Amino acid sequence: MSRTLPAGLAVTARVPASTANLGPGFDSLGMALGLYDEIEVRTTDSGLTVRVEGEGADDVPWGPSHLVVRAIERGLEAAGVWADGLDVVCRNVIPHSRGLGSSASAVVGGLAAGCGLAAKLDTDLSVDTDRLVQLASEFEGHPDNAAASVLGGIVVSWTETAATAAGDGVEIPEHRRVYRAVRLAAHPSLRPVVLIPEVRSSTTHTRGLLPETVPHADAAFNVSRAALAVVALTERPDLLLPATCDKLHQAQRAPALPLTTAWIARLRAEGIAATVSGAGPTVLALGTSEFPAELRELAAAEGLRVVEPGLAEGVSVD
Repeated sequence: MSRTLPAGLAVTARVPASTANLGPGFDSLGMALGLYDEIEVRTTDSGLTVRVEGEGADDVPWGPSHLVVRAIERGLEAAGVWADGLDVVCRNVIPHSRGLGSSASAVVGGLAAGCGLAAKLDTDLSVDTDRLVQLASEFEGHPDNAAASVLGGIVVSWTETAATAAGDGVEIPEHRRVYRAVRLAAHPSLRPVVLIPEVRSSTTHTRGLLPETVPHADAAFNVSRAALAVVALTERPDLLLPATCDKLHQAQRAPALPLTTAWIARLRAEGIAATVSGAGPTVLALGTSEFPAELRELAAAEGLRVVEPGLAEGVSVD
């Protein structure tokens, strides 16, 4: 039976942006970036109030259907508690629909806030990071962005299937997805840079451009490069350029991302390991030195905002 939280409990969740795939690691490699949304939640006697500041303030619903609100409620449910009323304030910095994990960050932040409220009532109700990865990935359908925002740094994530037991002790093979992730120790010299365009991109649209099947040779290519990416990101950043090559998704999405595609080619020609950030249109550049000033100026002239966010820690709750 759920326990009802008293009015007046308050938490603030701070959650980082993320970038996914990192080239060949489609739906498996992710990285937390130092752009943060903040979610303040306070329990009240009744009702729901939602305020949104910054990114998305004009185009997201301020009510029960808001993604953060749904995630808060799921976090409360997972911890076995409920609240008669909530006051929610979202202060958004992460750009929306740019391939920087804004929806995953909203989900992770909301879940962490909901679980954090429960822990204010009783520390035994705390939810660990494995459970948070599972809950957030259930919203997303894949764990790369969500796991990065939960764990911070660089993550490798994967999906398993498990059979669950039906009621009355009768075993029925009802399969569910289990999402898992581990954090890697990033090389200390690694410097992520993102080039963020003004235009937005639909993940649903760009994912829809991907074929249902791929040639065996392309799959083998990506397996080798994804394995190499783990080495490059943790021990051998000199291998970042070959380690970020891909044959499964970037070329297929290129027609929908002309500016992104052009900049990836330009940066790679300069020896900079550049990829599509998630589903785009942001460009992710990975290196160990200062981003060239001339490229920064050229990017700005073409409408790209160049940000060096650094690697981030995972979600925190105060």
